Amino acid sequence: MPLPLDALPDDAVALKAIILAQREEVTRMKASVRAYEALVQALKIRIARLQQPPAPTRPVQRGMAGPGLLAHILVSKFDDHLPLYRQGEILARLGADIPRSTLIDWCGQAVSTLRPLSALIKAEIMCSDRLHVDDTPIKVLDPSRRTADGKSRGVKEGRIWVYVRDDRPWGGSDPPGAAYYFSPDRKGEHPQAHLADFKGVLQADAYGGFKKLYEAGTDEAPRIREAACWAHLRRDFHDVWKMTGSPIAREALDRIGALYDIERDIAAQSAEVRRRVRQEHSKPRVEAFRAWCESQLPRIPGKGDLAKAMRYALNRWHAFTLFLEDGRVAIDNNAAERAIRPVAIGRKNYLFAGSDAGGDIIADAMTIIETAKFAGLDPQAYLADVLTRINDHPARRLDELTPWNCRPPSEQRSRAA
Repeated sequence: MPLPLDALPDDAVALKAIILAQREEVTRMKASVRAYEALVQALKIRIARLQQPPAPTRPVQRGMAGPGLLAHILVSKFDDHLPLYRQGEILARLGADIPRSTLIDWCGQAVSTLRPLSALIKAEIMCSDRLHVDDTPIKVLDPSRRTADGKSRGVKEGRIWVYVRDDRPWGGSDPPGAAYYFSPDRKGEHPQAHLADFKGVLQADAYGGFKKLYEAGTDEAPRIREAACWAHLRRDFHDVWKMTGSPIAREALDRIGALYDIERDIAAQSAEVRRRVRQEHSKPRVEAFRAWCESQLPRIPGKGDLAKAMRYALNRWHAFTLFLEDGRVAIDNNAAERAIRPVAIGRKNYLFAGSDAGGDIIADAMTIIETAKFAGLDPQAYLADVLTRINDHPARRLDELTPWNCRPPSEQRSRAA
């Protein structure tokens, strides 16, 4: 066993100095090695950071919610019709206690992030030359109004409008979609503003606010042609028959039903085939229906519902017969009625919009979700993908994120590979 340095004899002082110097050198070398290793590790981390792409921008600034959770909240509210307070209860049972106020903020901010996409979808749909339109009421909290006791906020009746493009029945190439708008009331100025640049065929009910749109322009040709809804007319006769068992109402149903039998046979046929078949088979039945209505009117009470239904058809006969002249025009407005139904279901659950801004949120969210469904996409997966990408996506290429063009993430990865 070697002796310690203090035990060396005095004549070994020189040797002691050499040993101390070597020990200090070794210590310095070890420190240098550690410093070198730390430097190498730091450089590796720096290189890895330089090579790694930056994390995507979060859809909600300074928010904890990721795109998947936000997509779930939006689809649950606007497609599954679950109010946010009920979603909060469900999340709490799963261990995530999120205040309803936070869910409201996330919902509004997520739709705000998606608003440029909603606007692009609306612009694309509204530039079509054939549209279906319908509307439905929705309650909106209005702080300027008070209940009778003056303690609670009042409620006004706003409106959700939907414009649908669906050329699939005649094999058109334009992709289907739905554009929703909110208005604080049902004044005609709102659809007139929505359709300010529209030119073509508008399939709608007899709402008076549309009347101005059908007026002839300076060139004596109306900018918008009206197409009526035979399903709406049939419903009027059906209500009379159901309440009274009227044989006249039953005959009206049978006559209209014969037109729908023809429509089923020409579904998905070209516009020219549809026009030709309608001219040959539907037109004689339509003309016979008009003559029959005119012959029945003098025989029934003039103020009854049956007479009202007949006059409804005769007074708008040009609109009820437009589908005979144009194979692209549908026989009814069911496309819009189907698109507005989710709003009617939703309002039974979330009861009202918190403000006019809340009405706009409903309209924008519904535009994206329903158009995604038209495109055959899973709306939740689609929204999660878009919310992941939209903040970092070039604005000039926003059309790549529309439901008609957006590729699923799996396809994006396969193409990148």
